[in-house]
Amino acid sequence: MTDLSSLPDLPVRAVLPSVLSALDDHGTAVLVAPPGTGKTTLVPLALNRGEGRVVVAEPRRLAARAAAGRMAALLGEPVGETVGYAVRGDRKVSSRTRIEVVTSGLLVRRVQHDPELAGVSTVLLDECHERHLDADLLLALLLDVRAGLRDDLRLLATSATVAAGRLAELLGDAPVITAQARTYPVELSYRAPARGERPEATVASAVRKALSEGDGDVLAFLPGAGEIARTSALLSSLDADVLPLHGRLSAARQDEALRPRDRRRVVLATAVAESSLTVPGVRAVVDSGLARAPRVDHRRGLAGLATVRVSAAVAEQRAGRAGREAPGRAYRCWPEHEQATLPAYPEPEIRTAELARFALELACWSTPDGTGLAWWDPPGEGALAAARSLLVTLGATTADGAVTPRGQKMADLGLHPRLARALLDGAEAVGARAAAEVVALLDSGATLTDVEAELRRLRSAHDDAARRWQREAKRLAALVNSPSKGSPDAALVVALAHPERLARRRAGSAPVYLMAGGTAAELPHGSGLGDAEWLAVAEATRDPGRVHGTIRLAATADEALATRAAPTLVSEVDEVHWDGDVVARHVRRLGAIVLSEKPLHKPDPQLVHDAVVAGLRAEGLGLLRWSQDGTRLRERLAFLHRVLGEPWPSMTDETLLSDVDTWLDLSRVRRRAELANVDAGTALRGLLPWPEAARLDELAPDRLEVPSGSHYRVDYRGDQPVLAVKLQETFGWTATPSLADGRAPVVLHLLSPAGRPAAVTADLESFWRTGYPAVRADLRGRYPKHPWPEDPATAKPTRHTTRRSRS
Repeated sequence: MTDLSSLPDLPVRAVLPSVLSALDDHGTAVLVAPPGTGKTTLVPLALNRGEGRVVVAEPRRLAARAAAGRMAALLGEPVGETVGYAVRGDRKVSSRTRIEVVTSGLLVRRVQHDPELAGVSTVLLDECHERHLDADLLLALLLDVRAGLRDDLRLLATSATVAAGRLAELLGDAPVITAQARTYPVELSYRAPARGERPEATVASAVRKALSEGDGDVLAFLPGAGEIARTSALLSSLDADVLPLHGRLSAARQDEALRPRDRRRVVLATAVAESSLTVPGVRAVVDSGLARAPRVDHRRGLAGLATVRVSAAVAEQRAGRAGREAPGRAYRCWPEHEQATLPAYPEPEIRTAELARFALELACWSTPDGTGLAWWDPPGEGALAAARSLLVTLGATTADGAVTPRGQKMADLGLHPRLARALLDGAEAVGARAAAEVVALLDSGATLTDVEAELRRLRSAHDDAARRWQREAKRLAALVNSPSKGSPDAALVVALAHPERLARRRAGSAPVYLMAGGTAAELPHGSGLGDAEWLAVAEATRDPGRVHGTIRLAATADEALATRAAPTLVSEVDEVHWDGDVVARHVRRLGAIVLSEKPLHKPDPQLVHDAVVAGLRAEGLGLLRWSQDGTRLRERLAFLHRVLGEPWPSMTDETLLSDVDTWLDLSRVRRRAELANVDAGTALRGLLPWPEAARLDELAPDRLEVPSGSHYRVDYRGDQPVLAVKLQETFGWTATPSLADGRAPVVLHLLSPAGRPAAVTADLESFWRTGYPAVRADLRGRYPKHPWPEDPATAKPTRHTTRRSRS
């Protein structure tokens, strides 16, 4: 039990009694406390009241280790005594441990194995505002546990932002306690990058400015380890210690970045330093405005991390790091006007991430679709459906979503289901060590494109990345412990993880490959993979605007390996499709990849018919023969459908193509030339409704008789029927003609003797009275041989000149 008066005088200490009281009275609570208030370290110590263990869930391994180390230091003990931690591959606890800091993902696994959380009195969910996928899932599971098994389990959720209303609601209208941070003013400035300037260069320039304009250390935020390395190289000449801080570093190097020094420091950090960690001595913050976020292109099956703009809330948290100990400065590396366009809060990972591991945990919880759980934001239906389909393919669940014994074993490994499958099946095929090495590489990333070359490099290297890979490979091998079988085959293990990324080179000179999932991707120059016909692709990305993806990591494979690794993707089918003509063949495929094919001489007639229809729908009704009469019939029927509706049929392409068999006989058609012989007009007559069809010429006549005795065609192409006629032929015509039982007046285009438009009217009576005088005055001087009577309503209509009319 911790004496509250012995805790450091940090802002959160003032609200600790309120937090404890809320948990005692309500069982749940929300603590809103900005970064630097002490919530991550002082609150767990205050919760340790001898009633059971306190478990603290952190979103990141680095934050979990750092929090445990800080709390142990406050107690004057080593880590592993009163305070311990557990992260993947590393655990320091003992029988005396009362406070354990774990990652959210690890606690999900514990809850799955022990839903009652025996011996645990309180769970603290830290940094809920970051909306990590594991944290959202953990919250849902713990709420389910509390509702059904442990109503005495106390839950405390902390957030660095004030938008905690929904969180409090989920926790049963929990009390919200707010701790006010003691901060100093932070002067903001904006440094827009020059045109074409990379983020690393902008950040490096801002770091130099920050060092020149004030004292203290500088904390710079960059999206990932690659940008940190490049920025560090740009700052190599600084008279200061430049230290990286990200999750891929060893524990020793992470601790080194967090320790104060005699010399000034420039700490180049990813999002790990936004809220979960405190970096002492910082007086200036440089913010690139970028972060890594999980994104997945579901259509192409390319998942991974994308570089995105930070939210306004994150930018505020980052800037606040400069004002924890004294007045500070924050340099934002974007134009000031863009600040207003930032999203308010980070996008929850549950909306954007690939959900296979998440779906497996739901299956283990016996709720494959997540129904019955209380969600901050529910998972997207499309993403969850894709994840559940993948689990069936991997043998982790049955078709109805129930977890299989194999799936339970995969979940226990704590890996993504793809990697778990690769480790389990790979160990059986090539041995535990060989499989574990490849899986560790797939889970950590690589610097080379060739998997085999990267493995050779890691086995002999002694840098932090290589040592971390070696430790992880050893840990994974111990989980399966299968003897070595045959020769190590990295490509097989890669293919077991990503069977839909098995790829075959397309014909042609460019190194473009078609993956089994249907995505095309190309090898970058200098990949080292040569002219391999087959690849097992481990990682591929697709940049916006690019036609093809880019292969980032792959191993040379062959067809035998591909079919061995992905037997469920192999199919043999008769394929009949339209490619200008009907093409029929028997095809053996691996997903989208054609392995072999041969012509089909007697294809199924229904498949042929479907192919022809597909061709019509793809290329349009222009494939048919449209005579003038056929086109006119279609226009007249379209007019009647538009004006009178049913039973007159619609004549749009969409309607005609949607039910083509009702009017076209395609039973003997296989080629484009045969389609061109089909008389569309004759076929359309099969759609005429009876007995209404008997009135077609009455309702929508092909031609209309005018007062002169001539007959002219009606133009039905526009919204209204149009009749073009010379003005002199309409003398004496006072009633405007109409069609479709008087529902559609005809628009008359009255022409000059030369056949040029003189007037347009749908009201002849009004035209003779108000429009004709102006037309007469304008044209009779130009056409003196034609009649221009003063009273056209009573004049004799004529097709001829004045002389012929008199005769």
